[in-house]
Amino acid sequence: MTAPILYGVPFSQPVRAVMWLMFYKQLPFEMVLINPGSSGETGSRNPAYLAKNPGGTIPCFEEPDTGFVLGEAHAIMCYLSRKHDWQDVYPEDLQQRARIDWYLHFHHRSLRDASTGLVAPRIRKDLDIAEVTQQNALATLTRALEALETGWLANSRFLVGDQVTIADMAAYVEIGQLQPQFTNVYDFESFPNVRRWMADMTQIDGHDDVHVVLTDLGDISEEEPSMNTIRNANKYALRVLKGRLASL
Repeated sequence: MTAPILYGVPFSQPVRAVMWLMFYKQLPFEMVLINPGSSGETGSRNPAYLAKNPGGTIPCFEEPDTGFVLGEAHAIMCYLSRKHDWQDVYPEDLQQRARIDWYLHFHHRSLRDASTGLVAPRIRKDLDIAEVTQQNALATLTRALEALETGWLANSRFLVGDQVTIADMAAYVEIGQLQPQFTNVYDFESFPNVRRWMADMTQIDGHDDVHVVLTDLGDISEEEPSMNTIRNANKYALRVLKGRLASL
């Protein structure tokens, strides 16, 4: 059986979430770099890529043996979990699964704003994200962290109980990137439950592999990285990831 293909770049949070799940479950895959927003040969706006994923987003997942193609990280993670019966990360119990789905739907207009408010303005000047948009995104992120602090993580180790699930991976790639050891653009001091959870997530197999790109990029709180720096971080991460894939 031919290994599935994951299209995207390691710097993308949704791409990292899917990679993390496949590393965690030791599912071999091929990583193909697709540059978001580019119409070049390896870009997400290239006609060949749009033929696979009309939305032009990353990640995109493909099964060469069947020709099946699927976009959107959460859809991919749910599909893989159902297909391979990964009940540890996506339980069969309807109520537990519903709680995971609840978080995955909540994510897009809450924690996903971490990128719009804090990361994207520092690395994608070409997007020209308005100051008011950044402030609104930051406020949305803070409210979402308060919800995690007082709700999701108040009485359990992970978002849905004491076992890591795809909800945790989806959440962490967005929140975790803001920590001092990575981009260093948010102060989590007032969120002890979130900080404890993030520390636990660093111990989940695959964490270090999928976050190599952030380790290489480093602190962006004081000095904004150049596009060349970001490209090199993605290329370096891809080399590391291919080394890990060779061992699966």
